[in-house]
Amino acid sequence: GTRGKMMIIRNATQVVTVCDQNQPFLAGTMQSKVSIIETGSVVIDTDGRISDIGKAADIDEKYKGAEFEVDIDATGKCLLPGLVDGHTHPVWSGDRVHEFAMKLAGVPYMEIHAKGGGIGFTVEHTRNTSLSELKVLTMDRLDRMLKSGTTLVEAKSGYGLNLDCEMKMLEVLHICDKEHSIDIVSNYCGGHSVSKGLTESEAADDIINNQIPELVRLRDEGVINPTLIDVFCEKNVFEAEQTRRILQAGIEVGLEINFHGDEIHNIGAANLAGELGALAMSHCETTTQEGIDALKLRPTIAVLLPTTAYLLKLDPPPCRGFINADVPVALGSDFNPNAHTVSMPFTMNLSCVNYGLTMEEALVAATINAAASIGKSEDYGSIEVGKWGDFILLDAPRWEHIIYQLNDPPIEKIIKKGVIVINNSN
Repeated sequence: GTRGKMMIIRNATQVVTVCDQNQPFLAGTMQSKVSIIETGSVVIDTDGRISDIGKAADIDEKYKGAEFEVDIDATGKCLLPGLVDGHTHPVWSGDRVHEFAMKLAGVPYMEIHAKGGGIGFTVEHTRNTSLSELKVLTMDRLDRMLKSGTTLVEAKSGYGLNLDCEMKMLEVLHICDKEHSIDIVSNYCGGHSVSKGLTESEAADDIINNQIPELVRLRDEGVINPTLIDVFCEKNVFEAEQTRRILQAGIEVGLEINFHGDEIHNIGAANLAGELGALAMSHCETTTQEGIDALKLRPTIAVLLPTTAYLLKLDPPPCRGFINADVPVALGSDFNPNAHTVSMPFTMNLSCVNYGLTMEEALVAATINAAASIGKSEDYGSIEVGKWGDFILLDAPRWEHIIYQLNDPPIEKIIKKGVIVINNSN
């Protein structure tokens, strides 16, 4: 590859490393212990990876006379890891602005869904939109994510619900991953809903017998690159039995389980997660103590989506229950036509205010734990030697401003693999 530039970020008031012992995730009491170097510097090598971290005085001494092609003075500012968004649906066309008024008038989400709205409405539009058009829409959404500090994102298919459109969505994600500076982990979500005209078991059969074999073929050809499988395990969508069948078929072709469960009705999704050794389960609003015990087994990471709970006025998940049981908690924006936000700072703020997370727990949830929920915490989610040089430079004297300032925190720069990709400084 092309040789990058040596970069140094000097004298940050706080370098929020998050982890300092290469922990794969932080759970329990550790989730609120964020590692910080006061007055620190970071060196990024030409390969885009972090090569040194330390107290500013020590780094200055060690690199006396060294030439850095990019030399950033971070005095009075904070350096944080790039944020990781653990749950998004970025590939779709058409909007659902007409449904927002219905929701505000008190029509329940599952009722809109049953009438052909919600996911079904977006499926119609997405099926009728070309790959190149979907790519343009998705790249624009990724640009907005990057400006809010997201540098790694989980992204789902799921607005196709048939072979052609699901594969088209996965191909869009693969192209965007190569072309955009944000890194994308694709999650095959053919089981997002039951396609119009099919029964639940027919839809599961189609996924298992037609879609997954095609996914394997296209993956082998390098056209798509999903590493995760997702199903919306919910009453009147995919019940536990069909969810199990689909997820097991995914395991058999090497996909890790990262699925929607326990959102509106508890139909045993967490128990299923424990039984199948799921990597992650999203939503978790209705998870019980028995479910928490099941998630604890691997442990399965609980990916919480406070944006959706806010918009649908759902009760919060048992966050303290997860943390007390050492179930790692992660966060996602759940960006989709129902939850129209790409901002992880806003998501963290909501998680603190509505879910009762501390700011430390929320930051961990949006960095190392979100990276772990998509199998990427070896390379992302903390500022540690050997990991990618993905950072937010915050023009504030304390890191908490990224959460405290709600949805427009004072981000000065976004750095991706040692390259400044967003620069808001004068």
